[in-house]
Amino acid sequence: MDKLNDIINDKYKAFSYKLEKDFDRVYTSNDTFKKLVDSLNLSKSYLAKYTSMLEECSLEIDNCKHCKNIMECKNKVCGYVYYPMYLNGNLVFNYNACKYRIKMDKDYAYENNVYVFDIPLEIRRARVKDIDTSDPNRIEVIRYIKNYLDSYKDGKKVKGLYLTGNFGCGKTYLLSALLNELAMKGEKVAIIYYPEFLRKLKEGFSDNSYTLLFDKIEKVDYLLLDDIGAETTTDWARDEILGTLLQYRMQEQKPTFFTSNLTLKELEEHLSSSSKGTQVVKARRIIERIKQLSLEMVMISTNKRK
Repeated sequence: MDKLNDIINDKYKAFSYKLEKDFDRVYTSNDTFKKLVDSLNLSKSYLAKYTSMLEECSLEIDNCKHCKNIMECKNKVCGYVYYPMYLNGNLVFNYNACKYRIKMDKDYAYENNVYVFDIPLEIRRARVKDIDTSDPNRIEVIRYIKNYLDSYKDGKKVKGLYLTGNFGCGKTYLLSALLNELAMKGEKVAIIYYPEFLRKLKEGFSDNSYTLLFDKIEKVDYLLLDDIGAETTTDWARDEILGTLLQYRMQEQKPTFFTSNLTLKELEEHLSSSSKGTQVVKARRIIERIKQLSLEMVMISTNKRK
């Protein structure tokens, strides 16, 4: 038994010696590694067991030294650096956010207050500070946005906006920038591509998600219905969905915004057509609700999608 113990001890010593030798090799050749392990103030025999992990940490620290923005990150987890910490008698390794990641998380924290449906990233990240103010055709809308935010700050209520205009002129971006600004102030907002929203609601009948989705949109603090009028008119979409949605928001004074390629007059014509023939009264009822909730504004500008 003693002989066996001696063999085990010899093998352990040989293994420990190899670990410390590897540790010394890296320690003498890598300044970042040296500074890192020195800062931990732990014994070499203990640290040697973690040489490869500490070497990985030093590599990531070096990457951070030369990084100018998060898009240049070379570390395994983008925006994070692998870093050791001695905690409760153990050396533990964590991923710590870098300064660029911390800034990005802060800049986009408002997205937790935004529910989007079938909306591209550019629109989800739209910001008032990034709005192009060089186009004179946008001035009226930009003034509205500024006035709305000023009124919000002063606790005054302002009607939403029904923004109509040519395809690709930036209607959705402008109003999304406004709603994102409100989200940054803690408001719950929803930006919905309306035609796809209707399709999803139909699908919801089969898996019982219809009610949850509809209630979420109906009751949200601030709502943008994007591209209204691009959907196919049906009695169900007009009367059961749009009519009910607008009636609730009108009664509860929930700010509501719209974008469309159609004027309100053209939207009324669109909504009046159905499989049951022309239904002017029902279409007009929808338009009156939209007018109660919003001001109509026309913006004709350059198609920025070309």
